[in-house]
Amino acid sequence: MPTDEPVAGEDAGGATTGGANDEESAYANRIRELAADARRARETFVPPEDGEGAERATECARDGVGPVVAVYVEARTAARPVRFSAAEHRLLRRALNDWLGLYARCHGVELDADFSVRAAAELLVETRDARDTAELLTRVPER
Repeated sequence: MPTDEPVAGEDAGGATTGGANDEESAYANRIRELAADARRARETFVPPEDGEGAERATECARDGVGPVVAVYVEARTAARPVRFSAAEHRLLRRALNDWLGLYARCHGVELDADFSVRAAAELLVETRDARDTAELLTRVPER
């Protein structure tokens, strides 16, 4: 099964090294849109009012984490193998972690999220729920 570990053209930190995998996949535009949406959400985030945190967190999971992870799952389960470019990997990971950080902030928790898209995808496939996936990854809210 393909992973989201560093690939040719990408170092362990996700930086492009000029290797062979710099070609974009068919998902490139969608990934850029998801990353731009996550960045906008992060930059314009206003903490929820009292009593609205759980609902806003669910929105971050459903409307943010879910679509980011879904594109990864879709590509990994496609009939023909899909290889993401190094830039696509970075954008997916950044978008996922932006949304997970916002999810946590909705619960009043500051989190420097750094989760792999693969780990999130495995949880989403297992739980079939984006909110549960966000909760299991971030451990927010505390149980």
